[in-house]
Amino acid sequence: MAEHDQVQGMALLRDLLDEAVAGRGRIAMVTGPIATGKSRLLDGLTEHAFDHGALPLTATGSRAERDLPLGVLSQLVHNTPMPEEHRATTLSLLQEGARAQLAGETLDHMDVQIVDALCTVLLELSERCPLLIVVDDAHHADRGSQLCLSYLARRVKYTKIMLAFGSTDQHAHQPSLLHADLLRLPHCRRIRLAHLSPEEVAERVAGRAGREIADRHATRCHELSGGNRLLVDALAEDFRETDAPGGRYGEAVLNCLHGAGPDLLRAARALAVLGEPGPVARLLDESEADTAQALQALTRAGVLGEGRFRHDAARSAVLAALDAADRTGLHRRAAELTYQDGAAVTVVADHLLLAARADEPWNVSVLEEAAGHALREGRVEPAIDYLKLAWQGCADERWRARIATKLVRARWRINPSTPVGQLAELTEALHKGHLGGGDAVVLAKALLWHGHVADAKDVLHHLRGLDELDREGMTELAVARAWFHGACPSFLSHLPEPDAREAACATHSLTAARRVESANMLVRALAEGPNAETAATAERVLRGSQLDEMSMDTVESALLTLTYVGRADRAAPWCDAFIEEAVRRQAPSRQARLSAIRAEIGLRRGDLAAAAGDARRALEIIPPGSWGVAVGAPLGALLWAGAAMSRQEACLPHATQPVPEAMLETRFGLLYLYGKARFTLMAGQAEQALRDLRLCGELTGRWGLDSPEFIPWRVDAAECLVRLGDPDEGRSLVEEELRRGPGRSSRVHGMAMRVLAATGEARHRVNLLRRAADLLQTGGDKYELARALFDLVEAYHAIGEYRRGGMLARRAKALAQECHADGLSQALSPGDHDGEAPGVQPILSDAERRVAALAADGYSNRDISAKLHITVSTVEQHLTRVYRKLNVSRRTDLPSRLVGERL
Repeated sequence: MAEHDQVQGMALLRDLLDEAVAGRGRIAMVTGPIATGKSRLLDGLTEHAFDHGALPLTATGSRAERDLPLGVLSQLVHNTPMPEEHRATTLSLLQEGARAQLAGETLDHMDVQIVDALCTVLLELSERCPLLIVVDDAHHADRGSQLCLSYLARRVKYTKIMLAFGSTDQHAHQPSLLHADLLRLPHCRRIRLAHLSPEEVAERVAGRAGREIADRHATRCHELSGGNRLLVDALAEDFRETDAPGGRYGEAVLNCLHGAGPDLLRAARALAVLGEPGPVARLLDESEADTAQALQALTRAGVLGEGRFRHDAARSAVLAALDAADRTGLHRRAAELTYQDGAAVTVVADHLLLAARADEPWNVSVLEEAAGHALREGRVEPAIDYLKLAWQGCADERWRARIATKLVRARWRINPSTPVGQLAELTEALHKGHLGGGDAVVLAKALLWHGHVADAKDVLHHLRGLDELDREGMTELAVARAWFHGACPSFLSHLPEPDAREAACATHSLTAARRVESANMLVRALAEGPNAETAATAERVLRGSQLDEMSMDTVESALLTLTYVGRADRAAPWCDAFIEEAVRRQAPSRQARLSAIRAEIGLRRGDLAAAAGDARRALEIIPPGSWGVAVGAPLGALLWAGAAMSRQEACLPHATQPVPEAMLETRFGLLYLYGKARFTLMAGQAEQALRDLRLCGELTGRWGLDSPEFIPWRVDAAECLVRLGDPDEGRSLVEEELRRGPGRSSRVHGMAMRVLAATGEARHRVNLLRRAADLLQTGGDKYELARALFDLVEAYHAIGEYRRGGMLARRAKALAQECHADGLSQALSPGDHDGEAPGVQPILSDAERRVAALAADGYSNRDISAKLHITVSTVEQHLTRVYRKLNVSRRTDLPSRLVGERL
């Protein structure tokens, strides 16, 4: 019976009461699932009893008092107005009946005289005044009271008594004594209540939380409650505050379960532990029939739907209310049962995890397999939890070492610093002979990442001492050889001598073959520079790659290959797609590494703000201290971008950031040195920049990775030499770069032509710079193109072609603003200036402008040196060039506008 039928139910009860008052005794049995309004209906009838001329007597059954002899009947008698002598007699009968039950007499053989005497008291009272006897939760009444009430019910047909009982129908398969006896009587009427319909739920929610909440959530409320009024009300309160079921809903579910009885509560707890329909009966060690009936009752109550909790908030509330020891015990038993039933390994592993125990071999196997599934699905944190428990429970040292290696790899996805604590254990396992060759290679790379150079070399030497590696070890060694060549070339000499079996083993695994191919492809790009075939191979590899456990190096190498062969434009969309995949897979370590690559791509396209943002993001996801030797990549990119954007002060903390000494033995160290050199050159420290660039040249030459598109160190070193007043040596370096022939990109060629123009006579600069601009336009680097255009404006100015310079200045300024090169855009501002041709302002470099601004503001050379952290000699060189460009001879002639432009 739904909400609108409660009115009809009340009308029927009142009609029955009227008939009883008229001398035709009646019985009403009000039944229904939990929270269907049975008590509310009986309470309403009781309130109307006096209106019908009847005396109400009430009692309530309780699970806690089911063993209290004649407890419910005692409630009725104590509430009955009667003379004192009758009361004394009645109480004496109750005491005698209770003593008989406590003495061990069965209720079925209870002295009929006692039962008859107790019922006679009520029958005689009804002759003086009609009675309404209401017993709510009658299914919880003690058996003696049920016997007496059943006895009375068979004798009220021609009396002025109405009996009204409320009872849940959750045990319809096993009705109580009272329930079974009454429904057979002809003067008994059954009123079955039901949960709310969807429409009634909507009206109830509107009344509780307002029409807007009802319009948005009424359908969901019905789905989550099954129409159960208690749950509907709780959901209305939750939805009034948030868009999801919350604490009130969970609390209401618990109230329903506690009201339903211990059997249903136990079934609900078992189901909450299992999470889905499963071996609930076996978990409880009960019969399948009893468990099925309990779950059906919970479904009728609205707590379950299709054998599951209707929302995880309900399940969570039930689990939270469980005693911790009981919960872990149930999960332990659930793990055993689901394993025996062949459930998915992740289901079994989750139970083991919640039981916090893995002390049997099959436990460890399941957890290890579940971790593999989780990693393939991108669920890194659960995989780490599985592996940690497997590692803790594993007694076999070799197996434990293998699990520890997998744990290192999994943790690496989130934060590379996490595995450091386990590296010592793995090293010890290696020396004991418990670590396989493949795992030893992983250990060596991890040690190197964290700057433990000596330990990494020790592991590699250990590999060299092994008589023979298994296929897995040979495969990992083949991959590592290619990876070390492109990332840490100085370590190649520490690897075992190449073996023909390596290549054969690698080809047996498609994944390994792709890793080797991708790493070798990167080496070609670093050594040879632009090559159309290499670029096509990189894109083919990327098309067939996903960001799973073993493919990060493959993806990373392919992206960098495209970048270093001059196809940063093609690398950008690929990198963006893989970053999105890393976010979906919850792999922050991979997201950070890809962001660092994205910063390199942005720099080669002149997208300075994006490059700086990507580099910062990489260092935020993984703090600098956790990057190990690879920190050179994001730090170098950030310094490079900061210098080009004239953000030296903002980037100064990164320039002084401590870095691992071992970084200079890696490709990442080269990226850091180059970014730092660009930064120090823009800050006016050309000597320091030149030292860093020459070190780059020494290392790239030694390692055979001297591709200009990777690091065009000769071009930047030549610019340093020009700044230092040695254009001849600078020209030699540029010409050496231009003679390199194959492997030179349009971008680097254009950069070289720009610097070559600065080393020669003014009359030759225009043609050289125009050619540089054309090359940079093709190369796609907006920032380097802007620099070439600014130099061309100055060259036009030098030969008196002010009109052409002015027209070009507007284009150059717009381009500089587009790529956020603030120093460039401020260095040339169209307008009239004293002593200058209209529309042209001589271009000062960022460092020159900073020095000139301080000099114009009255600072001495020594003060400027201290303020900008450069030598006095460097200050003097900057001022000499400033005087020449501005056509002045002393600092007092410097334009006052420079002070306002100081950065």
